[in-house]
Amino acid sequence: MKNPTKDLILHSNKHYYHSISKMNKITLALVSTVFAITSFAQNGINTPYSRYGFGIQSERAMGFNKGMGGVAQGFRNGKEINTANPASFSSVDSLTALFDLGISLQNSNHKMGSLQQNVRNSSFDYFAFQFRAFRRVGMTLGIMPITNIKYSFASSEEKLQGTENVTSSYSFSGDGGLREVFFGTGWQIFRPISIGFNARYIWGDYTHNAKMSLSESSAFNLSRIYTGEVSAFSWQAGLQYIQPLNSKDRIVIGATYTYGNKAGGDATRTTQTLNSTTVEEATIDTIKNAFQLPHAIAAGFTYYHSNKLRIGADFELEKWSDVRFPNNQTGMSSSAISGVYTSTKGQLNDRTKIAVGLDYTPDSESFKLTKRMTYKVGGYYSKSYAQADPTGRVTDKPTEFGVSAGVTIPIRNTHNWRGVPKLNFAVQWTHTNIPYFNSTTLRQSTLSENYLRFCVGLTFNERWFQKWKAQ
Repeated sequence: MKNPTKDLILHSNKHYYHSISKMNKITLALVSTVFAITSFAQNGINTPYSRYGFGIQSERAMGFNKGMGGVAQGFRNGKEINTANPASFSSVDSLTALFDLGISLQNSNHKMGSLQQNVRNSSFDYFAFQFRAFRRVGMTLGIMPITNIKYSFASSEEKLQGTENVTSSYSFSGDGGLREVFFGTGWQIFRPISIGFNARYIWGDYTHNAKMSLSESSAFNLSRIYTGEVSAFSWQAGLQYIQPLNSKDRIVIGATYTYGNKAGGDATRTTQTLNSTTVEEATIDTIKNAFQLPHAIAAGFTYYHSNKLRIGADFELEKWSDVRFPNNQTGMSSSAISGVYTSTKGQLNDRTKIAVGLDYTPDSESFKLTKRMTYKVGGYYSKSYAQADPTGRVTDKPTEFGVSAGVTIPIRNTHNWRGVPKLNFAVQWTHTNIPYFNSTTLRQSTLSENYLRFCVGLTFNERWFQKWKAQ
């Protein structure tokens, strides 16, 4: 005689595992699609300042901390992927597989003297996947941009010295950037201490074009093209230490070290003499193994009060001054045209960044959505790595500061046994001052940039390893 209870349990389990299998197939399809897109995606940017170095550095924050100034070294939560410190990977629980992806929309204003320009861009920012491999061991893989180059501008016509009617005009454009794919693991050695390791593959390229055109049809024009390709393996090590203060409060101290090494790839400078659009003469200079990546350290702490409040602060240092880089003088001055093409140290600045941020959740177990939501605020101050005046006539360094705010919204009720997907929204405002030498006025001028950025992140929290028992 059939047991109806047993049949019901078997049917339910069959339906459950069918649903899990279907869910996993959908998730894997999503992962494959995201990787295909992000393999070629560049962060949305369009600024003349991206002419220098490897371009504008991308914000490496994830959805959960974009509204907190990017603070991350001491963050440790099994429901968030913190790619800034691989030691945090060990916090993922035994039932969870996390997927995190993000996009941004931004409006930027660039001002140089009396000239202004507004630009709108969108970007695919990152993708990461995290799961538990063994007891106290978590693993993460992902992809994100490191730097971005995108600009196009031209100067007005100017009378050429020594002539009566001949004028000259200049145009500049560039494209490219660096990206990385990483695979990391975190291990909680014992309760207070976790360590982590990220293996990174970094690749990318750039193209800079500079052209001088003369109004005289019989005159020769000049074009200069800089190209480079970068390919390198690197690694990052992380540490986190948990110090309980009482039953509700604790502090997590975090630190990372990123190895700087030589990068494979050549840099090329092509100088062309043009008659209209016909190349009359071309000279190509090549530098073998022209690039290096910087050593970097970061450290910070986060104070936790129960599961309601987190307050964190970070400090970062990247040693770009010790990095070899080609002397890509993208101007059209006589020194830029006739100079020897070499790769040397000292062309870039050391980058430093200080960030602070906090988030607050009124009641994570409440049935009211507004109380389960997490509210965030933060800010940072940074000195940029790229010099806008490689000649050394300007001593001031480029600086940047920003403020941000955001909110995390759980999509489903937290009392559901399944993982709770979350939407992360953040608004960021950033101001940058870039001093440069004005060849017209022969004195220091400033390029100022303001960015208003809207960031959206989606975190899937899948219960891949849930087991059911029939009794």
